[in-house]
Formats: sequence, structure tokens, C-alpha cells
Amino acid sequence: MKPVVQEDPTGCAIACAAALSGTTYKKAKRVANALGIHVDDSALWSETRPMIRLLTRLGFRVNCSESPFTDWDSLPDLALLAIKWHLERGRPHWHWVVFVRETEGCYVLDPKKGLASNVRTDFGRMKPKWYLQVRTDPML
Repeated sequence: MKPVVQEDPTGCAIACAAALSGTTYKKAKRVANALGIHVDDSALWSETRPMIRLLTRLGFRVNCSESPFTDWDSLPDLALLAIKWHLERGRPHWHWVVFVRETEGCYVLDPKKGLASNVRTDFGRMKPKWYLQVRTDPML
């Protein structure tokens, strides 16, 4: 899986959806906009519902409830992680990243613009709060 860099300051969710679906940021943003999901809507980084709707439209199955992060070994093979979790005016905010486990190893795709590498393995520096499992198997 290849990283996609966010093109908007608040576009981490769109970039993660693009990376998961193997498409461009612009195409994922177009799909999101058609669903009424826009990068300037704080729900994209303070609620899970918009991201679940977007990924479902892109053909993924996503757990609808947040699972608490305990350790990296306990994560499913594919997950959206909430990192940099904090409260602003009493409302939770976070940065979306994608966790991937493959035969060759594990890594995180971080869409943040300006990183030396958007493929991260510095797990000790990231502090996930919770995750959503993402599945690619067909919906029943």
C-alpha cells in the first residue's frame, strides 16, 4: 500500500481513504464531496461517522465502533488509527493514519504533508488512542 499526502491542511481523512483505496487524493475528495463530506467540516477529525460512510462507499467494511488501542501487536492487519488525540473546547480531535500489517512487516501511512517519509515505523513516537478495523472482504 502506498501513502497519499493530504493536499488540504485538514485532509488527513481523505488522504487515508485514498491510500486505502489505491486512488488519488483528488478522486477520494470528489467521492467524499458527493457524500456531503468536506475537509473543512470538523466532523472529519472529531467523529467517525463521515469516515465510515466514505470508506463504505469506496467498498470497505469498517467497524462502526472504536476499539481502544492497547499495543501494536493487537491491531488487526488493516486499521485507521486516531493519533494526536486531544480535546478542543470540550470536543475530541485527532489525526487519521492507516496501520498496515503485511508479511514483510508493519507500518503506518501518515498523510501529513512535510514528513521526511509518509511511511512510518517509529511506533514508539505515535500514541494511538483508538482504532477502527478496516476490512476489504466483500459486504454480505
